[in-house]
Amino acid sequence: MRSLERYHGKRNPQQTPEPFGDGRSRRLLPPSAPREFVVQQHAARNMHWDLRLEIDGVLVSWAVPKGPTLDSSQRRLAVQTEDHPLEYAAFEGIIPAGNYGAGAMIVWDSGWFMTADDRSPAEGLEAGKLDLWLNGFKLRGRFALVRTRAGEGRHWLLLHKGSSESGDTDLIDLERESILSGLTIEALAQGDTPRDLVWERVTQSSPGPAAPDIEKLRPMLAESAEKPFSREGWLFELKYDGMRVLVSKDRAGEVKLRSRSGRDATHSFPEIAEAARHLPLEEFILDGELAALDETGRASFERLQRRFGQSDPEVVGRLRIEVPVVLYAFDLLAACGRDLRARPLTERKEVLELFTPRQGRIRLADHVAEEGEALFAMACEHELEGIVAKRANARYETGRRSKSWLKIKIPRRAELAIVGFAEGRGARGELGSLLLAWTRGAELRYAGNVGSGIDGPTAVRLLREMRGAVRKRPACAGVPKSPARATTYVTPKLVCEVSFTEVTQAGVLRHPVFLQLLEDRDPLACAAPADREELPEVATVLGPAPSKLQLSNLDKVFWPAEGYTKGDLLGYYEAVWSWIAPYLRDRPVVLTRYPDGIEGKFFYQKNAPEFTPDWVERETIDGTDYFICNDCRSLLYVVNSGAIPLHVWGARRGSLDRPDWLVLDLDPKEAPFVNVVKIARHIHTLLDDLGAAHFIKTSGQSGLHILLPLGAQLDHDETRRLAEVLARTVCAELPEIATVVRPIAARADKVYVDFGQNGRGRLIAGPLSVRPVAGGLVSAPLRWPQVTARLDPSRWTLKTAPKRLAKEGDPLLGVLGEPVDVESLLVALVERLDQASG
Repeated sequence: MRSLERYHGKRNPQQTPEPFGDGRSRRLLPPSAPREFVVQQHAARNMHWDLRLEIDGVLVSWAVPKGPTLDSSQRRLAVQTEDHPLEYAAFEGIIPAGNYGAGAMIVWDSGWFMTADDRSPAEGLEAGKLDLWLNGFKLRGRFALVRTRAGEGRHWLLLHKGSSESGDTDLIDLERESILSGLTIEALAQGDTPRDLVWERVTQSSPGPAAPDIEKLRPMLAESAEKPFSREGWLFELKYDGMRVLVSKDRAGEVKLRSRSGRDATHSFPEIAEAARHLPLEEFILDGELAALDETGRASFERLQRRFGQSDPEVVGRLRIEVPVVLYAFDLLAACGRDLRARPLTERKEVLELFTPRQGRIRLADHVAEEGEALFAMACEHELEGIVAKRANARYETGRRSKSWLKIKIPRRAELAIVGFAEGRGARGELGSLLLAWTRGAELRYAGNVGSGIDGPTAVRLLREMRGAVRKRPACAGVPKSPARATTYVTPKLVCEVSFTEVTQAGVLRHPVFLQLLEDRDPLACAAPADREELPEVATVLGPAPSKLQLSNLDKVFWPAEGYTKGDLLGYYEAVWSWIAPYLRDRPVVLTRYPDGIEGKFFYQKNAPEFTPDWVERETIDGTDYFICNDCRSLLYVVNSGAIPLHVWGARRGSLDRPDWLVLDLDPKEAPFVNVVKIARHIHTLLDDLGAAHFIKTSGQSGLHILLPLGAQLDHDETRRLAEVLARTVCAELPEIATVVRPIAARADKVYVDFGQNGRGRLIAGPLSVRPVAGGLVSAPLRWPQVTARLDPSRWTLKTAPKRLAKEGDPLLGVLGEPVDVESLLVALVERLDQASG
């Protein structure tokens, strides 16, 4: 880890508001992981822009006197300064006179970066060349930092490597506002905020009632309308496919985010709360839509879902970089402690516009007056979700669905083959929904169920025509093996037209509505939308646009007893990608392939075949070409080959001789599982007493894995020796049930405490890896309170694990965090071992 000693030595925490950092925010990231960057404009003795990149747990910093540019013909001097703590990325304020760097500072830009070459950021920094992809609000594209010989190695050059965007005005002159507060650096320095102007507007007619309590508020909702219109007295906004939230800030600076249902979302979206604190107004409640934007700038609800329900700081900290969100603010319920809900919409918007930035994490949602049809046409052209029409004089009706707001969705329609039906409830008991399919390539593929829009007479006709076409198995691929309701499959003879909002990455319709049956249509001619022709296509979380990925034999049964298919396996790994990614990044993976499922023949595969696509990362180690699954599509590529479990190294490329963790495998074989739990609890107490961080997961079969974070402090031999001391200490203290004897015949029904899985090239079942055993069990992270006599590893399967993760988070993630104090731990263990053996 890099040191903050120089940073702390230049600052007095009693005299400056700058963050000092306690080290707890540091995170250990694999070399290819996305990291945070920030550019802060700093009006110190001389105006400059500070570029800061997250490298080795700190913000490595450069002062750029002329600021960054998109003109590729320009080379901007960048002088390396002291490293800053990660918390500094959100600092915006005034450093008081007399302090180092005194003056105003705004967050001019921020986002994530990745290296564009094979080097990790730390390696590039050491070599004096950083080749970077920047994805910020203002800086986007490929940039380079190159060290020169001047300035004793502190002088670098910053340049843009894309096509030249030179012009009469530079980017720093065009884009002058903070992405947090919307203030320019001059306005911040002079205290020129909109507070007084907002107060004047709020109280110009009468003070009005006091602001409401956000806990008691629910958003105003819109009615649906069929067609766009243009009309005087109406305002029109774009409709964002996201999550509705109310955001409040009180006089004490406390910020709260509340979802449409009233759920607290503050800790799930800390970057939005952070931005709200910086808005230049002391008290407000605003209404808006949270959106996760894809590579084209469109809001993606499917992308946003990765952030839902996440509250674990480690997970949220990673996802805020991988899945950044913005808040489009479109209404203002209160300001300066006064309730504005009774004011006309136009007046509320005018006040909101006074203090809300037009770009950044919280941004003003624009609108147009009267010209709704023109806005709708533009939304159609850009394939957006739709528009919202609002009466300009409407009051805000809390928690009500009102005709003063009308949502007009862009209709997307498709023709689909009917391949079955599922039972319903009540009057629709026989026909609850239709199973739909469309052709992708040469085969029919499942596209979801539709129930909405089917009236009584249509249901009667459908049942009459489908009953004569019943078949035992579905006529299309990809149908869920465990449907929620009893399902009848039919030979595809009927075609219907449906409307929908979008197609998920799995190729399933979102929000489908039945429109009509179509006569004389060929079911096999119901082609999927052109942009999804080769689905399922898996998009990389970050980085360049992904190549196409064709998955095969998705309906092939891999678990005969449960009916789980290869498609179910792929769906599981895609669903848990955001959780499994930290354990896979830059780590060599060894496959065990089961092309015919768990009851068929299997074989191990270390070497990636020669026909592996170029976009699948590999690493040659000791003559073996290992797979590296650094993105979701690469993972699905290897799983599509029939791989079920993922066995991983304990070390990553770049530090192959120094593992991230130490592992003890509690292997029962013939011993009772209750003894495995007893040993695990004993180790937990032992390590707790010694102050050593430790974590636990199921093996996915009959045992448990206990892991200690090492942070690449030890080599493999040292790690194995430490693991052996720990294992022998446990066995000396529990001799009746624990052993380090390897031969099964010599264990005498004791649990084998295996320390031998530590070593160069030694493997363990990766966290969240599916195992080739009955039930589709998963190697599942556990919380220590779950490790009791009632623990049942079979509860974690490829069907249940994604829901459990979404609800409970990942308690194992800390194994990649702060390492244990190895020296102290070893000394303490040796003492205990001597006592137990003596």
